[in-house]
Parts: sequence; structure tokens; C-alpha cells
Amino acid sequence: MLIWVSEGLDGNICPVIGAMADGITRRIENLGDTVSEALFEPVIRLGVTGLARSGKTVFITSLVANLMDRGRMPGLQAAADGRITAAFLQPQPDDTVPRFDYETHLGALNSPTPHWPDSTRAVSELRLSLRVRPSGLLSGLSGPRTVHLDIVDYPGEWLLDLGLLEKTYTDWSAETLGRMEHRQGAADYLMLSQSKDPSERFEEPIAQQLAQSFTASLTAAREAGFSDCTPGRFLMPGELAGSPVLTFAPLQAPSNRPSRKSLWREMERRFEAYKSRVVKPFFRDHFARIDRQIVLVDMLGAIHSGPQAVEDTRRAMTGILQVFRPGRTGLLGRLLGGRRVEKLLFAATKADHLHHSQHPQMTAIIEALTREARNRADFAGADTGALALSALRATVEETRTHQGKELACVRGTLLDTGRPAAFFPGVLPDDPAQLLAPARDGAEAWLDADYAMMRFAPAPLSLKPGQGPPHIRLDRAAQFLLGDRL
Repeated sequence: MLIWVSEGLDGNICPVIGAMADGITRRIENLGDTVSEALFEPVIRLGVTGLARSGKTVFITSLVANLMDRGRMPGLQAAADGRITAAFLQPQPDDTVPRFDYETHLGALNSPTPHWPDSTRAVSELRLSLRVRPSGLLSGLSGPRTVHLDIVDYPGEWLLDLGLLEKTYTDWSAETLGRMEHRQGAADYLMLSQSKDPSERFEEPIAQQLAQSFTASLTAAREAGFSDCTPGRFLMPGELAGSPVLTFAPLQAPSNRPSRKSLWREMERRFEAYKSRVVKPFFRDHFARIDRQIVLVDMLGAIHSGPQAVEDTRRAMTGILQVFRPGRTGLLGRLLGGRRVEKLLFAATKADHLHHSQHPQMTAIIEALTREARNRADFAGADTGALALSALRATVEETRTHQGKELACVRGTLLDTGRPAAFFPGVLPDDPAQLLAPARDGAEAWLDADYAMMRFAPAPLSLKPGQGPPHIRLDRAAQFLLGDRL
């Protein structure tokens, strides 16, 4: 078969043919990976992401440490049965993706003066290989096999960005401006954007002024405890800082279609460029290959920030479930190539900030948020779960008497002052609707409760041989995400 390839004046091969070749190459590579995994050494690709300040880096570090030294993992059946005979780190398969800096992060937690490791601000990866003896009927027929766990770490804002792919600039602007009306730190941008005529001629200094003010409003929203702070690269620009693809902002739609060289049309063009040049490549190259996914949520931080932050978290979870919904048609379906995540776990972190007597209430809240999100997203297909956990326990529990009442407290070292302190965050309701209903109704504050939040430093670790760092329900999370493949 003869294929005629045309060339442009610059001698480059037609980009359509190049795109087709790239697509064929990726399909061949994926097919090879599938055959290799099925016949030789299975690979589990676990995506780990988190909404604002949820402890993603600590979760990955503690998970790997506890899979290597499994003395604190009774909830992981393969570990409890003694069928995991060895665990070791290996070079990751993706040569162009930065390695998750496990040793440095573990050193921060293990040091004589422990401190929280720096959070990662881009995609990274780590491969942990497990030697596992088979169970059941196969136990006497074959020896141990190697199962590779590839952990893909990426910011939660990047996951929420996927929802932009099916939105026009007009739709995104209207939704974003509507959200900003109820957020702290957005007043300056709203005033600035209202002073601009979207039909006026485009000028770069105006675009930069709008983008900088819009980015400042996103930063303020994240600091105030809000989760949906997209576009995610505005907060983590990396090498794209200052580029046109990050120099746009939402505007009020004009009554008539503006001219091609107007502010509106250029903002619209850059929004489309962000989708095609930033969002699509990430999900095509990384997200679409993930088998299992955990989404970490700082639920306590959202509750402390108030009803609007809780409602924002619910909306963010709905958006995430929309991303994972199977059978999606159109652009997302083509982008993901028909693959879907088999298991999806939502985990409320920082359970160590609560006495264990309140863990059932926290679990009920995250389960209720997930259930509402599932209903609103018309979600079905993947196996989903929700639980409250702490990847690294930084507190101990104690009971104190205050004004004649027994208070179930936690005690730890305050991060800001370094002083030890006992902490009572308030009593979470047994019925999650007592929190979710005011959040849905747009309440500005909790009417009959005050939920406090403390920041604790990591406690010094004193580990016995074979023990990983102390945690709460990390083993149950591992069982849900990995147990069936071990």
C-alpha cells in the first residue's frame, strides 16, 4: 500500500499523519504492556490524588513504608496471611516522569526533629514490587510471583481539570463567576472583570492583569478551604508560568459575538489552548492508564472552614465521579480509550485529629458525600468506597474534664509553636444531614456548633523491626485498593 505524505513549506510532515503515528505507537505499547502483565508480572497502577491540604505526600510515603515493613498492616489480607514475602523498590517504567522522592520524604518523618515533607507539585511515580505467594487452589501449584505496584502521584486540581474538556469558554466563565460570588478573596477580581468590556480590542497587559488577579482569587479560595480551584495549573504553573496558555480569566459574556481581535475572543482561544495543550496530554499519557484510584479529602478542614467549603467539597466529589463514570460518550470517551478505573476510594484524612469515638461520624459524613455525588453523577460501574484514615498518626488520645464534662481529646505537638497541647475539635453529628443540609442551602456558618481545627507536627518515630509508621486504617485502604490483586 502506497501512502502519499504531503509536506509543508517548512519540510515538516503533515501533523495529521504524525498524530496518527503517535496514536498507533501508543496502542502498540499499551497492547505490549497488557500481554506482558497477563503472562508474566502483573502491574497495578494506583493513582493517588488529593483535594487541598489532604496529605498526599505523607500518604504515599507511609503506604510504601508499611508495605515494606508490614507489622502494622493486619487489615491487608495478603500481609496478615504472610503471603507477601518481600517488598522492594525498583526503577519506574516511565523514564520521562519524575520519581517520587520516597527516601527524602521518609527521612523528614524519621528525623530526630520530624517535620512534614514538602508537598509535590507535579506528577511523579514510584514502583514498589511485591513477592506474593498465591492462595487457595493455586497455592500448591505455583511458587511466588512478582506484582508491581506503580504509584502515580498528581495534584487533585489536575483531576478536576478534566471536567473542563466538555465545557465551552462561555459555560466555564458563567460557572466560575457564579462560584466566586460566594468565596472569600474574590471581590477584587470580580470588580476588575466588571470594569472590562469583553468586546474591546485585546491588549496583553490587560490579559495579564486579569490572569494575575484571577490567580490570586484561586489562591485565596484554596487557603479558605475550598476544593474546586480550577484551572489547576494556575496554582502550580511550573515551566508554564507567564505563558499565554495560563494568561486567561473568566469574563461576563457579551450580548453579541465580539470581533476576532477582541478581549473575549482571545481569552476564549487561550482557554481552548489550555484544554488541548495542558489538560488533554496529561490525562492521555497518565490518567487513562490508571487501574485504581484514591482521592484524599481534608474533610475536617472543610468542616472547620464552614458550610460553603463543605458544599464545595461535595461538588468537587461529584465532578470527580463524573470523570470516572463509565460509558461516557464524546470527547472524554475518545480520550480515555474506553478504559476505566476498577476501584475508586474516597478517604477523609487526618482521622488522628479526632478521638476514635468520633471516627464513625467522620466515616458517615464522607460516605454521605460520596453517596450524594454518586446519585448526582448517575454513576455506576467501578467499585467505590469511603473511609476515614490517617496515613501517619501524630497524636495520642486522652480524656479530660472540662466544666464537669468528660471530653474525648487528642494530644500532640502544635505545628506552629512546637508546644504540646490537648485538643477537642467539637462533636460531629451522628446524622450527616445536619452538616450537608445547611451546606446545600448556602448557610454562611454553622448555627449550633463550632468545629475547631489544629495543625499538629509529626511525632518522633520509634519503630520496632518489621514495623512501618503508625497509622489509622491505612491497611484497610490498601486492602480495598490492592487486596484482590494480591
